[in-house]
Amino acid sequence: MLNELSFALTPGTKLGVLGRTGCGKTRLARLLVRLYDPTDGTVRIGGVDVRGAEIEALRERVGIVTQDVQLFRASLRDNLMLFDPAISDDRVIGALKDLGLAGWVRSQPDGLETVLGSGGAGLLADEAQLLAFTRVFLRDPGLVILDEASSRLDPATERLIDAAVDRLLAGRTAIVIAHHLGTIERVDEVMILDGGRIAEHGSRSLLAADQGSIYAGLLRTASAELGR
Repeated sequence: MLNELSFALTPGTKLGVLGRTGCGKTRLARLLVRLYDPTDGTVRIGGVDVRGAEIEALRERVGIVTQDVQLFRASLRDNLMLFDPAISDDRVIGALKDLGLAGWVRSQPDGLETVLGSGGAGLLADEAQLLAFTRVFLRDPGLVILDEASSRLDPATERLIDAAVDRLLAGRTAIVIAHHLGTIERVDEVMILDGGRIAEHGSRSLLAADQGSIYAGLLRTASAELGR
């Protein structure tokens, strides 16, 4: 449960959210996309209380990528477009090129016509993440939420995703939820949650330079573990 949590992001700011399992990171993401409403307080996006916004309009403005990607028994194209006939092939191909993923699609047996089995049979878990990033890019939301989105990737795919994430986040407001410190190296601010409350929030670079900060302590611990 989140308690007395209050923060604001200026447009274009990238926020990294850290904390132990159960501290409220995923709950925060779910509130932003209105999977449920707060029992107290208000969640505002663009100054608008999300409870007063239409769900469809809200989810057009907010894109989210999680560990679990919903896949359908259909072609790769339909899974990317989510069966939306308003999205053209040219737009899909353009998004794949922009994200640096055109080669990945060409490597599939039948390209965009590759048919996935129920639940994404025929596609590896890390490849499903690539599909999810493209879905969000096609919607062009103003706010992007990455909820542990790279935790299941193998090293080769993670490098591909890293380049795609940079393109996806460019010019957008973003909240990057992660267990691994390396995932949030590209953010402007860091917020650390503990027991549903904000334990620390500030500029990533300033917190990293402050040897008394929680974030600096996490960096030292991570560095020591790598040096073992």
